[in-house]
Amino acid sequence: MEHDSDPTLTGDPSQPSPLPNAAGEPPSSPLLKRRRRKKLFPGMVPSHALRQHSSRSSGGVVYNEKNMDELFQEQIADDDLPSASSSSRSRRIPSSSSSRLARDLDVEAQIAISVGFPVDSLIEEEIESNVIPIIGGASQANYIIVRNHIVARWRTNPSVWLSEEAAAAAIRSEHHQLVTAAHSFLRRYSYINFGIVRNPPPLPSSASFPSVIIVGAGFAGLGAARHLISLGFKVIVLEGRLRPGGRVLTRKMQGAGVVAAADLGGSVLTGINGNPLGVLARQLGLPLHKVRDKCPLYLPDGRPVDRAVDSRIEVAFNQLLEKVCKLRQAIMDELKSVDVSLGEALEAFRRVYGVAEPPEERMLLNWHLANLEYANAALLSDLSLAFWDQDDPYEMGGDHCFIPGGNGHFIRSLAEGIPIFYGKTVKRIQYGCDGVMVYADGQTFRGDMALCTVSLGVLKKGVIEFVPPLPPQKQEAIDRLGFGLLNKVAMLFPYDFWGGSIDTFGHLTGDSCQRGEFFLFYSYSSVSGGPLLVALVAGESAITFEKAPPTEPVERALSILRGIFAPKGIQVPDPLQVVCTRWGADKFTYGSYSYVAVGSSGDDYDILAESIGNGRVFFAGEATNRRYPATMHGALLSGFREAANISRAAAKSKVQMVDKTNVEEALDLDNLFKSPDLSFGNFSALHDPTPGNPDSISLVRVGIGERKQGSGLLFLYGLISKKHVLELAGIDGDEQRLSLLYRSFGTKLVGRNGLGSQGEALISRIKAAKSSSKTKIGLMNGTHHS
Repeated sequence: MEHDSDPTLTGDPSQPSPLPNAAGEPPSSPLLKRRRRKKLFPGMVPSHALRQHSSRSSGGVVYNEKNMDELFQEQIADDDLPSASSSSRSRRIPSSSSSRLARDLDVEAQIAISVGFPVDSLIEEEIESNVIPIIGGASQANYIIVRNHIVARWRTNPSVWLSEEAAAAAIRSEHHQLVTAAHSFLRRYSYINFGIVRNPPPLPSSASFPSVIIVGAGFAGLGAARHLISLGFKVIVLEGRLRPGGRVLTRKMQGAGVVAAADLGGSVLTGINGNPLGVLARQLGLPLHKVRDKCPLYLPDGRPVDRAVDSRIEVAFNQLLEKVCKLRQAIMDELKSVDVSLGEALEAFRRVYGVAEPPEERMLLNWHLANLEYANAALLSDLSLAFWDQDDPYEMGGDHCFIPGGNGHFIRSLAEGIPIFYGKTVKRIQYGCDGVMVYADGQTFRGDMALCTVSLGVLKKGVIEFVPPLPPQKQEAIDRLGFGLLNKVAMLFPYDFWGGSIDTFGHLTGDSCQRGEFFLFYSYSSVSGGPLLVALVAGESAITFEKAPPTEPVERALSILRGIFAPKGIQVPDPLQVVCTRWGADKFTYGSYSYVAVGSSGDDYDILAESIGNGRVFFAGEATNRRYPATMHGALLSGFREAANISRAAAKSKVQMVDKTNVEEALDLDNLFKSPDLSFGNFSALHDPTPGNPDSISLVRVGIGERKQGSGLLFLYGLISKKHVLELAGIDGDEQRLSLLYRSFGTKLVGRNGLGSQGEALISRIKAAKSSSKTKIGLMNGTHHS
């Protein structure tokens, strides 16, 4: 028996109802409507499975991400850009050539919409980047046309770098300034030229670029690292595990000559249209396998669920969700101040309308509720009624797909060539105006900026100390958001006993508290390379699952399988290998993925994404992405986002770095500390020279890190009493001194510019006193030699 960890990410396939079952098969439970169901977990989508190139797969679809792109590959032409007075939405075009141009522009606009751009306006980042001098009018209309054209042109062949010159080839010369602005913006924010691209330009010299320390080598960290390196930044990645990928883990399972690749973490690409993982699959030449919608359900005794009962409860469940949505709309103002749980509301309506009172109906309803808990990696009693589905409007369109062989293909490709230090568990991130210091397993790493991509679960645990502490607003958002749990049992069998006609199947239980235990089984035979079944454990069961010895749940899973297939005369063999995940106990995740808990909202995702320390420490990961939380592509996009934000912050800081006043102030302070009043370890202190004040304040400077050839310490400053300085001097070790400074004295260390008026006044008094002392010494020396 083996253990591993697993993040299953959320999503929402919008699929048609399945065809009627073949004679003798139990009814198939289709996916619920997207507007009611939210996402059905992008890690694995309920009631779906895959069939590759198999004659027995009549319903499976094997295709490439080019499904959508082929449309514009055929239609995009190198026609001139229309004049400034033209619009992609309304214009008269008499000729067939002009009609073709209008069609091309419409296709390009649809492609731009699929990646998140609005139809006829700029996004916030474009406005902040000043892509055009004046918002609105002909200039904005033409910019949007140029932007859409560049996005669509690169998507025709995303494996090749699109230069500004190539992007401008179809645009009239008078609009090339717009091409420069659009290309630069799209490049910085990874709308083009991201991933694994051929023929990139030479990397710019990194001598003038800041250094960035990235914590975590998951999708967010790897995506940010690749992009920052391509922009010229000096980057290292610190990863606590001995592998990249984070909550994305493809595990090779084998036994008796049978081999399969099991995605123990995120596994489904949820919506291909505009999905950067779909683009990455094209670049790597990986086929995409559409997830099919078919899921027979079985009672605890192995009998198939009655078709009429199944349909009736499915409709009733949809109606309950519909009523809850109407209630939410009616009382939204009240919910903003006093939130309640989705589970509480659903149960209230169930009782009022007498839904699912008979035992079999109640088991069916519980199956749907378990499926909903699986979609969110959370108990329904923990989900916010007001905002649990706040990201639904942004879900990516198109089919949900698997990658044959697992998502490890993505991770390996993104990690290639990236300087990753494995086995480095970060314990502290310190930051100030002079840069950042990251402490990991006895080593100290110094950089200009840091990007933290650890899971929300790690942030909730507080295992990484931030110095100074995180702003209260950010810490409160961390506390409010939920971080849920979903586990899997992957079982490799000697052969596929469940048959080609079954892709997924569900199991009902009479115990509502255990409704999420093995409620759904996935067949990965067509995409893993071997006869692999994965059983899901959601809701409350996912929590109790981790407390039991691994043999117990595996035996229960096999008992369920034998109860289903033995009546059909099918023998269920013992598995060759079994892997049980334990994401909740994993010290690098402490859970699976985020959700909007009671009392939280989508605003908390945005707060979590905000940088701190005046652009020194940035944050990425699925829990920082309001539009695409709990998804693999959401994590990757957040990494791209923060790489762009770091690039913008670095560009702004260059102006500040050449500020002569700041440089002179720093040099003055360095000169003062060349002869401190007291020095111990990396601490040094300058006392207030004003006489007769026993409670005087001292200026303390703390050097962070270790001196190495070619690099100095990062200095932070604080104001404490002279008495406290003497207490610090009497303690052994800087670690203990820092602990006393923060926790007992309540002193926060800051950069040179954060000392405030009290600090500046003290520095002025110290400078004046030292200047006076030098004058006296000079006079004495002069008298002595006369």
